[in-house]
Amino acid sequence: MSGRTPEPVFDEVIHAANRLQICAMLASVDSLAFAAVRDALEVSDPVLSKHVKILQEAGYVSMTKAPSGSRIRTWLSLTPAGRAALEGHLAELRRIAALASAEV
Repeated sequence: MSGRTPEPVFDEVIHAANRLQICAMLASVDSLAFAAVRDALEVSDPVLSKHVKILQEAGYVSMTKAPSGSRIRTWLSLTPAGRAALEGHLAELRRIAALASAEV
């Protein structure tokens, strides 16, 4: 994540549990194989494809295909816009969580 403090912004696109996990997994790497994300989330290909499509349409995730032996592998990457959106969303979740622990 970047060195600056992100502006807390709740992001409906990222907030869905699977999409939040996808973005979090991709945040620490340059790219990750579609199959690795699918297996980590324990979802089917169609379920992961649906979430990736939503993230792609928002400009948060990019998908590339590359040959690997006799097969084509699909790789997922978080875009700069996706990184910024994730940082803002996590900052907002931290702000909300702090409200829960604040003394009234």
